Amino acid sequence: MIDKSFAEYFAAEWIAAWNSRNLDRVLAHYTDDFEFSSPFIVKVVGEPSNILCGKQTVGTYWATALAGHPNPVFTLDAAHWGVKSIVLHYHRNDERIASEWFEFSPDGKVVRSSAHYAG
Repeated sequence: MIDKSFAEYFAAEWIAAWNSRNLDRVLAHYTDDFEFSSPFIVKVVGEPSNILCGKQTVGTYWATALAGHPNPVFTLDAAHWGVKSIVLHYHRNDERIASEWFEFSPDGKVVRSSAHYAG
């Protein structure tokens, strides 16, 4: 089960990884075969399901997305934890508000995540 301490650690490290703009550091949080969904996948890489699988595939997507927004700064608003999952609410310096859901494997790596946006 996820606890408050793990949720707070994960949230701080995940935000710091993105703000470092180091994709290897970001991808270190995920299993090799994790699944990621976002409503922007179709726009960025043309995948109509808006779902990608695997570090290499998602890493390519994130690299492409970052090329279009080279200086995002994420600020954590809240971290919520459940039995096997965490939801992070955060905003970016471009005023986009987001929530991301993460499901974890027993070894503490993300196996599935899904991004959600306001506005």
